[in-house]
Amino acid sequence: MTPPPFSSWRLLAGFLLSLAIGYGGYRRAALSRSGVLGAVLTGTLTFGLGGWGWGALLVAFFASSSALSRYRHGDKAAVAADFAKGGPRDLGQALANGGLGCLLALGHLLAPHPLWTAAFVGAMAAVNADTWGTEVGILWGRRVWLITTGRPVPPGTSGGLSWPGTLAALGGAAFIGGLAALFQGVGAAGASPAPGLLLAGGVVGGLAGALADSWLGATVQCIYFCPRCAKETERPLHHCGTRTQQVRGIRWLHNDGVNLAASAVGALAAGLLAAAALGGA
Repeated sequence: MTPPPFSSWRLLAGFLLSLAIGYGGYRRAALSRSGVLGAVLTGTLTFGLGGWGWGALLVAFFASSSALSRYRHGDKAAVAADFAKGGPRDLGQALANGGLGCLLALGHLLAPHPLWTAAFVGAMAAVNADTWGTEVGILWGRRVWLITTGRPVPPGTSGGLSWPGTLAALGGAAFIGGLAALFQGVGAAGASPAPGLLLAGGVVGGLAGALADSWLGATVQCIYFCPRCAKETERPLHHCGTRTQQVRGIRWLHNDGVNLAASAVGALAAGLLAAAALGGA
């Protein structure tokens, strides 16, 4: 997963590939129009600056999370109506999930170092773990509890945990870590950690990011209350048409901001793990 020297041709290839993927996502209702723009921006920069291995991890996240989002979409419609989950991804969601990866790819291009790669794997594993955990938890999380208090909450609640969702998050993290290890194992070695360390970084970073997402969702994310439906929601205007009232959290911190912070936690956790391992090598 070592990025080759910068090439304008690779940047162009990244643009064309991400445009094709974005258009396909739009046709399948996985992306909104602004989401296509986000996919093109993140895909072009990640592939163009980081190389095929970095771009492939971004594609793996998008493809797997979109497939899970579409699976039994009708059964999750009620949750999506109250919370910022499900439905086509927009520009904000695309940047929240892939924006940090673009910055890490730029850093690796300017100053190649194994820690950039480890951090990128952790960031991608975090957003993938969070998405897998959310989608599975909504469908099969019969008993959901709030991460901060342990009290029961409805499926889809920000900060809610369930055993099916947690196991799915672990699977989503291992999926990205395993792919990163495979790409490093079949590619050229260099400024990148060993395959086993990439796998471990994906698992650790993914779980750390997913848990951070839940904790932030339960503590500082902006949550509203609809007086007409007597339900909590992440939307300032409820699906019933009623203007909601903020009940907790920071007014400007919504789901996209929490996702971005979770990816940063995943990157940091994987980077620290790699730093400890490489420092002792």
